[in-house]
Amino acid sequence: MNIRWRGHASFLIEAYGKKIVTDPFNAKLGYPLTPVAADIVTVSHEHWDHNAVETIEGNPLIIRGNDTVQTAGIIIKGIASWHDQHQGRERGANTIHKISAEGLDLVHLGDLGQVLSAQQVQQIGNVDILLLPVGGKFTVGAGDAALIVNLLRPKIVIPMHFGTPHLSFALAPVEEFISRFDKVIKKSFLQVQSGNLGNDMKIIVLDYLSS
Repeated sequence: MNIRWRGHASFLIEAYGKKIVTDPFNAKLGYPLTPVAADIVTVSHEHWDHNAVETIEGNPLIIRGNDTVQTAGIIIKGIASWHDQHQGRERGANTIHKISAEGLDLVHLGDLGQVLSAQQVQQIGNVDILLLPVGGKFTVGAGDAALIVNLLRPKIVIPMHFGTPHLSFALAPVEEFISRFDKVIKKSFLQVQSGNLGNDMKIIVLDYLSS
């Protein structure tokens, strides 16, 4: 499985020869809008910086909501959650997407704004790779993000949705999250197989300019 960060909550994930894009954004967000074609696009919620499916080339399958979809050997499961700490009264609903392919379970938390409940943790199940918002303001911040890591116990954590020089609005920088952990690795992209996850959890910060 190959994983590249496009910026914000958007990743390009390649598995079984298929390309999956999560939470696409438009040029207003500030990140480089690199042209990309995909077979599958997941949308966690209908805010402008997460649902710009029109920016993705090709004729992708668009996945929204909390159903389970299976295509080309890839299973994508939606899990209901909230975009805030008040059961959606501030910012509405959010869908967590669990992508299972090539013997790996990757979980994209979208704009999660709550600490996960025991029921949600059970629904998510095994997590090998966790794509985790950490920038606060519209999502969980560094402290709650660290709690979620302890609840899900992934092998790899990739932070997302934090402040960078390109982002057109202010969020907390990734340092507020990664300073809580001893093992932090920076990469331009991640290539991972089910057999080489290792035993120790790793925090991997990806470079959005590489996509």
